[in-house]
Amino acid sequence: MSTALRICPLCEATCGLTLTLDGTRITGARGDRDDVFSQGFICPKGASFGEVDADPDRLTGPLVRKDGRLQEATWEEAFDTVAARIRPLIETYGPNAVGLVLGNPNVHTMAGALYPPLLIGALRTRNLFTASTLDQMPKHVSSGLLFGDPFAIPVPDLDRTDHLLMLGANPLDSNGSLCTAPDFPGKLKALRKRGGTLTVVDPRRTRTARLADRHVAIRPGTDALLLAALVHTLFAEGLTDPGPLADHVQGIEDVREAVRDFTPEAVAAACDLDAATIRTVARDLAAAPTAAVYGRMGSSTVAYGTLANWLVDVLNVLTGNLDRPGGALFPLSATAPAPRPAGPGKGFALGRWTSRVSGHPEAKGELPTAALAEEIDTEGEGRIRAVITVAANPVLSAPDGRRLDAALGALDFMVAVDPYLNETTRHADVVLPPPPPSRSAHFDFAFNGFAVRNQVRFTPAAVPLEEGRMDECEIHARLVLAVSGMHGAPPSAVDDLAVDTALAKAVAQPHSPVHGADPQAVAAQLSGATGPERRLDMMLRLGPYDLTLEDLRQAPHGIDLGPLEPRLPGLLKTRSGRVELLPAPIAADLPRLRAALDVEPGGLVLVGRRHLRSNNSWLHNAPSLNSGSNRCTLQVHPADADRLGLADGKPARIAAEGGALEVEVEITDTVRSGVVSLPHGWGHDRPGTRLAVAAARPGVNVNQLLDGSRLDPLSGTAVLNGFPVELAPLP
Repeated sequence: MSTALRICPLCEATCGLTLTLDGTRITGARGDRDDVFSQGFICPKGASFGEVDADPDRLTGPLVRKDGRLQEATWEEAFDTVAARIRPLIETYGPNAVGLVLGNPNVHTMAGALYPPLLIGALRTRNLFTASTLDQMPKHVSSGLLFGDPFAIPVPDLDRTDHLLMLGANPLDSNGSLCTAPDFPGKLKALRKRGGTLTVVDPRRTRTARLADRHVAIRPGTDALLLAALVHTLFAEGLTDPGPLADHVQGIEDVREAVRDFTPEAVAAACDLDAATIRTVARDLAAAPTAAVYGRMGSSTVAYGTLANWLVDVLNVLTGNLDRPGGALFPLSATAPAPRPAGPGKGFALGRWTSRVSGHPEAKGELPTAALAEEIDTEGEGRIRAVITVAANPVLSAPDGRRLDAALGALDFMVAVDPYLNETTRHADVVLPPPPPSRSAHFDFAFNGFAVRNQVRFTPAAVPLEEGRMDECEIHARLVLAVSGMHGAPPSAVDDLAVDTALAKAVAQPHSPVHGADPQAVAAQLSGATGPERRLDMMLRLGPYDLTLEDLRQAPHGIDLGPLEPRLPGLLKTRSGRVELLPAPIAADLPRLRAALDVEPGGLVLVGRRHLRSNNSWLHNAPSLNSGSNRCTLQVHPADADRLGLADGKPARIAAEGGALEVEVEITDTVRSGVVSLPHGWGHDRPGTRLAVAAARPGVNVNQLLDGSRLDPLSGTAVLNGFPVELAPLP
């Protein structure tokens, strides 16, 4: 028996694990008590690492479609097929004939962070679709407009704040999102233990809401109205105090005028809250010594998602809590570029191009995933004829999976980088399966940028690659070569080009640690046994902490880089060089929110939910994570159940504009009246998949209730929460 360290890749908390191995078989996983960040915390997902790693349904080699069915093939045959099929389509129809779809698991691996940008560059397609427009794009857009950088996302300083106002988030089940925090539950309990206040705004009495000092059971989809009323109250009662930030902010008076109509009384009916509660929340926020406002899925995947995310940071600014300890601060990752001097930047633009069919504007280089199906099945010049998916299952995660299912089946060609034959990848002509996570080195490029404490950790592969398997980074590199017309070149050529390009840029930047140096001399200093490791070493050397990959190897439990610190105005990239508190696209969208004041609320609306043992559709094939009672139930308040004649444990029909589903009813007062809740990521009932455990308990796909027409216009994010549904009992 032996042990190995591993950072858990199964959610955004990035906890350190200690794996127990019997040869190459993982027999157990426990929290790494010496991990500088997670300090031994583990959740059920991390504990199941060995089971997920050894899933017998994982593909062990590539598949190529022959005579209408997927068959085992060699790696050479698989990449030969990709090169032979993709390039002619691009040369005949142009680069936009290929659509690229990146899924959520993509950001949990080194390969997923390092190679998709190169793949996008090789394809030169504007048809990029990711999980962000099903999740977090409103935060990227609001941050881009406010700060000039869509990745400049402030996170709550959980360890030092005195008051946390949380909207649409349930970190006791999700472990947090866009806020990387191992043991989020413990941090919330510590907040209350030190005398702080936790306010949770959520239509469900979640595990997180039950922990709170105050639970505000809002009507779903109205978070932006509530936040606007909080901002109005701060102005009306003279409670604004940006503090030292005032010199770096423009537009405060413009915001005062913009929220003039959003009084607590004006929004009360729509939010189904009383005006006194709204004023109390605003006053408590302003009175706290330090405070942070934090919103997630429930306030993003709604009709006013970008406005809600903008208002979150408007509140942080107006109370003086943005960019100060105990408030909301900007993390500084070890692989972030070295900080540049403060000054104006290029800013952030929306709508640089639009989708072909419905004219949806791009956001952060992406088009709405909800528009993928129509871009494939609508005839005409520019139609998507080939799709590459990387760790993506949009048939379940996007609206109207039935239409997308049919569209994918009609493609000229499809490639999937995925370990499973799932509801999406079953349509692929070539499947390129990465090895289990234990066989790959791990570094969190993305999540360190959202971490509540600056730290850096690297874990090498716990188990060597089996014969016949291909490293995930090599799969991505070969895919880049295959689509770019360089098929047959060594995979190292991709990494060498990435290093050469990055260093040529770095030596020309005055604020870079290697400014003026010879890029070849810098490249010669890089360590690492593989191209990806050399690229990581380069990014560390170019970063803000004067680190190398060897430093990380010498610190197997990680390096603590200290608490978050103020970073403004240095990180601002707006054209003004200041926080632009009322950007023009936001101002133009506010009349739409103002019109919502006149809408009479009524009928049932639906919200999703998460479970601690689940992460979208990923983990439903692990027996220990998909056991126990049925979790894919429709939660209904007792009063609504009584009114509609619904019975606990019995079937009901739920319908919306995208279709209807039959689902088991769960009567519970944890969901407020007028609201029903159905979890996301289920619906494993299609033929042609190889997910035995998931298929035995398939559940239903909540997103089939939607037809894809409901989007937040600024971000293109699908409205997955707060939409109206009809409900009736079934015999």
